[in-house]
Amino acid sequence: MTAGELASVKRLSDWNHDRLLSLAESHRTPLYVLDLDRIEANYKRFTTAFPDADVMYAAKAHTGQAVLSQLLDAGATIECAAAGELKRAIRAGADPNNLQYTAVNPPAEDLDYAASLGADYPGLTITGGARDTFDRLAERGYDGRVAIRVNPGIGTGHHEKVATGKDAKFGIPYGEVQEVAADLRDQFDLVGLHAHMGSGVLHDDLDAHCEAIAKVADLAATVGDLEFVDIGGGFGVPYREDESPLDLAVVSDRVREAVDGLDATLKLEPGRYIVADAELILTRVNTIKEAPSTTVVGVDASIATLVRPAMFGSYHPIRNITAPNRENSPVSIGGPCCTSADVFATNRPIAKPTRDDILAIGNAGAYGYELASQFHSQPRPAEVTLSGDVVRRRETLDDVLRVEEEAQ
Repeated sequence: MTAGELASVKRLSDWNHDRLLSLAESHRTPLYVLDLDRIEANYKRFTTAFPDADVMYAAKAHTGQAVLSQLLDAGATIECAAAGELKRAIRAGADPNNLQYTAVNPPAEDLDYAASLGADYPGLTITGGARDTFDRLAERGYDGRVAIRVNPGIGTGHHEKVATGKDAKFGIPYGEVQEVAADLRDQFDLVGLHAHMGSGVLHDDLDAHCEAIAKVADLAATVGDLEFVDIGGGFGVPYREDESPLDLAVVSDRVREAVDGLDATLKLEPGRYIVADAELILTRVNTIKEAPSTTVVGVDASIATLVRPAMFGSYHPIRNITAPNRENSPVSIGGPCCTSADVFATNRPIAKPTRDDILAIGNAGAYGYELASQFHSQPRPAEVTLSGDVVRRRETLDDVLRVEEEAQ
């Protein structure tokens, strides 16, 4: 495998446009299109870069059954952040003994489920980020495998809302971990430390990211007698066309330097890196409006289809796949929802759209469908594979109403 292959990323121009247009015609829009082979290739590229590590997939990036099944078949284990993710992983074929549950202010029902699961499958590991979480586990009679989530005080990533390593919500403060570890060993099987510094880390963030990793590795040496140190995920992909992808050879070297001398298995939890560029959204142009400040292009996808631009100010590449060779024109692209936040791009040059053109919105695999909603009572879209298999059917208006009607 060459350095170029290690650093590869799938751009919108790399997708087969004829195939995408055929899928849009067959399955209507908006439509999520998933490249399962790409997911497996991304996972294998990552594990090749970290051959001595235990690489888990962070399910919260995309919990689709097709995605989880593909990764399980490729040899991945799964890290879950909620009881629903545990159940999804098991339904997809995961052995509960290989699952890791990272509890963040877990609801009672989540802890009930995890503790019960741990009683039947003693290989399950539960990670806690507060003393109170471990007290609540003990109250449920759980005495199995646990890990401590550490707050290293250093956050990294593409947005302040994902810089978890310095957010008080996540993890036990660095200076308290040694004392907490000593207390937990009287009640549980303490097997590891866990930390997650942030999300969307590219080369500019690598120094701070590795500084935090080194802090956690130093702490592990002080705590001692650990099976693993889990440094989370957070490794990013380039969303903008002019951004370079991570060179995993460089990243793996830097991480190894940061954990040099670690007397425990290194765990990593890539999520975004595995799925982001493996899925896109197809959306149809329905309205063209010339306004004084811009040309407004209305599409059938919306903030309910993809919330990341509104939630994080995220950039997603957009391409007119009906006519990619038309002259570029600056346009603003928005959906049908009654909010100014329902915008995917503002004055962005793309091949000039006309009504009924199909646009592709790229890098939608991570936190795309996961954050989709029924805002404005919009049914959520279908999700299909490149081969045309429907892995999630399109919701109907009856689906939107069903939970209320069934309550009556």
